[in-house]
Amino acid sequence: MSRAVLEVLAPGPLTTVQDGGRAGYARLGVPRSGAFDRSALRAANRLVGNPPDAAALEVTLGGLQLRLHHALTLAITGAPCTGLDHGVAVTLPAGAVVRLDTPRAGLRSYLAVRGAIALSAVLGSRSTDTLSGLGPAPLRAGDRLAVGPEPPAPVDGSLVPAPALPRRLRVVLGPRADWFAPDAPTALTRTGWTVRPDSDRIGVRLVGPPLRRIRAGELPSEPTLPGALQVPPDGRPILLGPDAPVTGGYPVIAVLRTAELSAAAQLRPGDRVRFVTS
Repeated sequence: MSRAVLEVLAPGPLTTVQDGGRAGYARLGVPRSGAFDRSALRAANRLVGNPPDAAALEVTLGGLQLRLHHALTLAITGAPCTGLDHGVAVTLPAGAVVRLDTPRAGLRSYLAVRGAIALSAVLGSRSTDTLSGLGPAPLRAGDRLAVGPEPPAPVDGSLVPAPALPRRLRVVLGPRADWFAPDAPTALTRTGWTVRPDSDRIGVRLVGPPLRRIRAGELPSEPTLPGALQVPPDGRPILLGPDAPVTGGYPVIAVLRTAELSAAAQLRPGDRVRFVTS
């Protein structure tokens, strides 16, 4: 039986429960959601012996403070925060308080606890969907989080390095590149794009020279996916995140390669990034 053993003293700017997400419900209009940086989630879970996509905490820009009511083994990956050794499993006693500072670089950290966060699943997932409101609400001070039973896998004694700050992200052009001026794909890949402050799990909004369209109006809504680069009428791309709608009417000029989405999760406001097709 799970026990309430993690008490939230302060949630930081945004801390949510995330796991592998809600695959298979796009036909119902439900985004996949789940961890933005899937690689970091899986690394944290591996360190503490959990299944790869078990529920953990996605901490945005640090600030999270937790009190342990039982001895627990934890690991933090993704954006490195002081307050807990990064990339290694650590066992702390009952009564210990974890305080995560703002990361030096990157945006999202993943805190896994051995046994995983054991909240009720919605459509097969414990992930917080910030667009639809499915899943648990973002953490608030005073919340108590249940942790599941010890998994059979042992604690992993290896070390996971901090991720490199993404400077280049690989994309595949299309499927709607024909909606843009002939120079738009070149402009996309030759421009240094700056992340806007209003970016979130729904989309990473970018500032740079507008990408010119040759068609007016909008598309009938069609399927989208995380990693798609939609271009609204102002010509400035939006990189869709895990909580983005599953359909949209803005033309998509390019799509991130799947392996690049975890890196994109670490882009913070003010960061600059380029897109490459190689």
